Amino acid sequence: MSRINQHQKNYKEQIEKTKVPLGKRPGWLKIKLPVGDNYNEVRNLMRKQKLNTVCEEANCPNIAECWNHRTATFMILGDVCTRTCGFCNVKSGLPAELDLNEPGRIVESIKELNLRHAVITSVNRDELKDGGAEIFKEVVRITREQVPDCTIEILIPDFRGEKHAFEIIMQSPPDILNHNLETVKRLYHAVRPQAKYERSLNLIKWFKEKGLKTKSGIMIGIGEKPVEVLELMNDLIEHGCDILTIGQYLQPTKEHLPVDRFVTPEEFNMYKEEGLKIGFKIVESSPLVRSSYHADEQARAMF
Repeated sequence: MSRINQHQKNYKEQIEKTKVPLGKRPGWLKIKLPVGDNYNEVRNLMRKQKLNTVCEEANCPNIAECWNHRTATFMILGDVCTRTCGFCNVKSGLPAELDLNEPGRIVESIKELNLRHAVITSVNRDELKDGGAEIFKEVVRITREQVPDCTIEILIPDFRGEKHAFEIIMQSPPDILNHNLETVKRLYHAVRPQAKYERSLNLIKWFKEKGLKTKSGIMIGIGEKPVEVLELMNDLIEHGCDILTIGQYLQPTKEHLPVDRFVTPEEFNMYKEEGLKIGFKIVESSPLVRSSYHADEQARAMF
């Protein structure tokens, strides 16, 4: 019996016994209200610099914890995405022109927050020839020049698989290259209609072969089966992924894909145990985990 099938057998009964009825959010999904002096300071800084954060745009449940620790995930290339993913709360449509001064404002905020580790992500900009890779490169380049002690993680879109965009990224490479698979292969058409499972895996492999530390993240509770999660994890290992994050999908609005089930902490623990066994360096797996959760601690562990 394969390891995947063995885990499926071992955990099936446990998972069935601990299922929570939809409509009643379980206690392990309680979210802290965003309050505190540091939270307000970070929020005011973002407004002053006219910057977007994925913390706000995606309604991240960890915004209170992270902002009170003076960490944030900056979202570049505007706040309008050219794709229509079924899970995402970021606006879709035709984006505005690129803000070429954005990298400088990002770096000023990194300095003001005195960050040890900066995370930069973006919307998809499929209308651009390079998908916005040049702006990613500039943020990394200027951060290296002005805040040399700060490690840098970029959470990139797939750039439609265009290698010239990848090569632009490598002109000023980050310390950690993050690209989220988001969900299992079977659900890609419903969850990520403009993305391709194999294309995302090959992106991770391409950057791993260039010598970067690589990372990916998924959400569960959107209709996948546990065996499919384990298969995805093996696919990521085979393509060179070092760090994996797994969290519970929470429906942003009634217009988005519904939650299929509330995944128990026991099942999340199973994925962490299995992930470490098959070769991930770090696995963050629990209900409220999001892609940038504990990113600074992960960077300290990797370098």
